[in-house]
Amino acid sequence: MTTNQSNEALIEAAAAVLHPHRVDDRVFGDVASALITAGSVYVGVCIDTACGTGFCAEHAAIAAMVTAREYKIAKIVAVWRGEDGVRVVPPCGRCREFIHQIDPSNLDTEVVLGPHRTSPLRNLLPITDWPVPLD
Repeated sequence: MTTNQSNEALIEAAAAVLHPHRVDDRVFGDVASALITAGSVYVGVCIDTACGTGFCAEHAAIAAMVTAREYKIAKIVAVWRGEDGVRVVPPCGRCREFIHQIDPSNLDTEVVLGPHRTSPLRNLLPITDWPVPLD
């Protein structure tokens, strides 16, 4: 897969790792993420925990990327499988900020919002400039 790979192919890569597992009232792996860097594809799934120590699928995919010493994300998607099929889900605010903080150039990351819809991360974040001193 290249950085020019279609949204559909990236969605399929994420959907391929959806394997939900229920433990009591928690579900692990019901959201998956796939991202493309300059030369690789990384995937991850969410881990839901009762005490808030879990993490989003985007975090897992990004952790795999950082482990491989890559930091710039060309394109990213998250998907969830419900009873009626797979749906693309936008990154939560925490994930949006996390993507940005991994590398400032990730403001240009293409976030997949559907098979034929994307947005640069910068358009999905509030103000990203560090505030200037008041004096």
